[in-house]
Amino acid sequence: MATAFCLTSARTQSSVHAPQPVSNAVKAKTSHHQHWFQFGRASWYGHALQGLPTATGEAYDMNAMTCAHRTLPLGSLVRVTNLRNHRSLVLRVNDRGPMVQTQTRVVDLSYAAAKRLGFSHQGTVRVRLDLVDTRPTQTEVAMLTKPGL
Repeated sequence: MATAFCLTSARTQSSVHAPQPVSNAVKAKTSHHQHWFQFGRASWYGHALQGLPTATGEAYDMNAMTCAHRTLPLGSLVRVTNLRNHRSLVLRVNDRGPMVQTQTRVVDLSYAAAKRLGFSHQGTVRVRLDLVDTRPTQTEVAMLTKPGL
């Protein structure tokens, strides 16, 4: 299983504030906190949008470890797991999407993220999203480096 980044701090576990629920999102209740997760299909975007502004205002970088989600807070870290091969990555939400309006499409990944997860040559793949942190530190974000492609 390929993992680009992992957070294990107690702060991460207790500071997660769940975003607005969507139709196929679930909150698993435990005695200490609620854990937000979602199942659906992931797609990716690359060359066509390279350099254009994202919802955060930064330029889209198809080689960065980022993704687009409709409701998660911008800047959040989310673990995306490819349910076909069980590879997972932690990505930063820096854009809104997917723009395809289907209930099954839940996230758009950068090209580099899709490649690391093993589906850059396919259209979409079934994934699980797990919210890691809604307010990561600068150090945590810096750990999401561009992979060697």
